[in-house]
Amino acid sequence: MDPAMVLPICGECCWLCQLYGTWLPPGAVLQAEELPGDRCRGLCFPLVKACVFGNEPKASDEVPLAPRTEAAETTPMWQALKLLFCATGLQVSYLTWGVLQERVMTRSYGATATSPGERFTDSQFLVLMNRVLALIVAGLSCVLCKQPRHGAPMYRYSFASLSNVLSSWCQYEALKFVSFPTQVLAKASKVIPVMLMGKLVSRRSYEHWEYLTATLISIGVSMFLLSSGPEPRSSPATTLSGLILLAGYIAFDSFTSNWQDALFAYKMSSVQMMFGVNFFSCLFTVGSLLEQGALLEGTRFMGRHSEFAAHALLLSICSACGQLFIFYTIGQFGAAVFTIIMTLRQAFAILLSCLLYGHTVTVVGGLGVAVVFAALLLRVYARGRLKQRGKKAVPVESPVQKV
Repeated sequence: MDPAMVLPICGECCWLCQLYGTWLPPGAVLQAEELPGDRCRGLCFPLVKACVFGNEPKASDEVPLAPRTEAAETTPMWQALKLLFCATGLQVSYLTWGVLQERVMTRSYGATATSPGERFTDSQFLVLMNRVLALIVAGLSCVLCKQPRHGAPMYRYSFASLSNVLSSWCQYEALKFVSFPTQVLAKASKVIPVMLMGKLVSRRSYEHWEYLTATLISIGVSMFLLSSGPEPRSSPATTLSGLILLAGYIAFDSFTSNWQDALFAYKMSSVQMMFGVNFFSCLFTVGSLLEQGALLEGTRFMGRHSEFAAHALLLSICSACGQLFIFYTIGQFGAAVFTIIMTLRQAFAILLSCLLYGHTVTVVGGLGVAVVFAALLLRVYARGRLKQRGKKAVPVESPVQKV
């Protein structure tokens, strides 16, 4: 390559590189297919390259992800203890998260004998707190644990981040209009839109048993929603607004899963994905809150009610820890075991919500719940049978952003 044909971009026009004195010297000879910024130690070109073009990982830079530990490598007792640890961690994290989510969005703070108190209404502020803590946890994990060379353009995370923020907002807002058991059943039925998004985004094909289980899930959810059990006066009634918000949550969350699955083609780790998505999520939520002037109001509400501050912090901790338990469980035991644990968690969440907040479920509604969870377990069983026969099962949705 003729050096005269390649101008040292960073040395000529990048004021950041000139400021730090790290530009490529004029007249330097570049190798074939090498850009001037590839040798620059400044800030501008490497930052632009990482955000827009990404970095193609080299064979020597790739760090293989930790393989799943097989049962034969350790004693059965040790495997059982690890499985118990994973199941307990997932159940505690997400059951606590669900209880706190319903408490924060449906109950008042500061209520006294003479004052009804006030409710927290800004879901974006809760989303921001969850994402900030998740970003810190993911950043520390990236620093403390060796990761593969990052190759994805940073801007591609923004699509999953935006849909993730919108799905989380719809999830919190829906609790103002629907009961928590209804929301849990709606989450269980997101298998259907995930399949639809898979066809649209990833051009996937599905087996007949997957369509069968999706139909059973639809029937079970319909039975639950159409069974009109009496709700306590303090519990929100299922309304059209709540159903629209649940539909928005499912649609955005389905897009997030499929887009993240496509991003994993860059050979990144789950922690890197968690960091990239939460980084843009923080930018989006902070920008939206500042534009609406709601960031200061959320902070003031937290200052007025210390109980809310404790609930919001614990909510964020459960969200971040739950994501780490997801990664560890899938790495150790695979997606099938993880799916079974999370399916049981949804059933426990409905039972716990009914006990704590007085929701009622009719016989028809209870039968609908049983049909939904039976269909979910049937999906796990059928996927495991396909794997045993050596057939390629449909990839499981990305578990990075579950809450």
